[in-house]
Amino acid sequence: MERTTNFNAGPAALPLDVLQKAQKEFVNFNDTGMSVMELSHRSTEYDAVHQKAKSLLKELMDIPDDYDILFLQGGASLQFSMLPMNFLTPEQTAHFIVTGAWSEKALAEAKLFGNTSVTATSADSNHNHIPEADLSGIKDGAYLHITSNNTIFGTQWKEFPNSTIPLVADMSSDILSRKIDVKTFDVIYGGAQKNLGPSGVTVVIMKKSWLENENANVPKMLKYSTHTKADSLYNTPPTFAIYMLSLVLEWLAENGGVEAAERRNQEKADVLYGTIDASGGFYAGHAAKDSRSHMNVTFTLRDSSLTKKFVEEAKAAKMTGLGGHRSVGGCRASIYNAVSLADCEKLAQFMRKFQQENE
Repeated sequence: MERTTNFNAGPAALPLDVLQKAQKEFVNFNDTGMSVMELSHRSTEYDAVHQKAKSLLKELMDIPDDYDILFLQGGASLQFSMLPMNFLTPEQTAHFIVTGAWSEKALAEAKLFGNTSVTATSADSNHNHIPEADLSGIKDGAYLHITSNNTIFGTQWKEFPNSTIPLVADMSSDILSRKIDVKTFDVIYGGAQKNLGPSGVTVVIMKKSWLENENANVPKMLKYSTHTKADSLYNTPPTFAIYMLSLVLEWLAENGGVEAAERRNQEKADVLYGTIDASGGFYAGHAAKDSRSHMNVTFTLRDSSLTKKFVEEAKAAKMTGLGGHRSVGGCRASIYNAVSLADCEKLAQFMRKFQQENE
């Protein structure tokens, strides 16, 4: 069977090696006579999966010992409300750098629990760049929230802000795509369905000292301490998604780790942006060059009437997920870790051919 090249923004491509290993173990995991989906989350067999996922994530991201690793549910969207619910009091202010739809949603949720401030925003240019933020006036505050990569608009932070207050990052769409210093952040969170695995599990990496300020008047299931004390096993976790996460992390480690992934992602992005820039305006990137994402390449066609034809012909050529979000229009190629350089070269070749046939 010929595989379709998957450029979907999420749920996104998974490594073929991972899918094949999961297929092989699907009915009989580690000679248990059961699928991993059937294992009790209290069993020793599942615990090995759980601890392997935590250990690999800690190793790959170089997570210090004073951070907790949580596997939660509800996606990054639940974190938008769970964070201020636990750590934003009515007399405090949460600061936001707004760079797209997801940071806008995080801001809206925080407003329900306390004061908020927009430190910088790129909204006036339809979020085509990462704005400069003057943080000199921020001496106190609950936290500063950023979205490290913006799937819809195709922008990405290249250097993170030097914040004097706790820094929180939604890294759903570029976690493990490049080397970062975890110690820069007090909280990192992300849904798995882009670089980490299938949808259904959310990774939260939180400095342990943060829990000292946790709001006691929060329902038990929505308190981070509930899950840290129970090692993310307070209730039944998404066991199969965590198993798949462990396989993806294992695949990443076997393929050179985060450093090698970062090099591959640079090469992949260069192929597509190079094609856009060399098109003489037939293709135009949405993001400013100094803010271009290495995960989501957004572009429009000179003649917008050709967009539907582009997407349909790409699909006929076994490439899917290239339609742009309505906020930007045009096209979007999501090139997460599991998307190969050969996949991007295939798309670039198609783009050049399509231009020749439609200029």
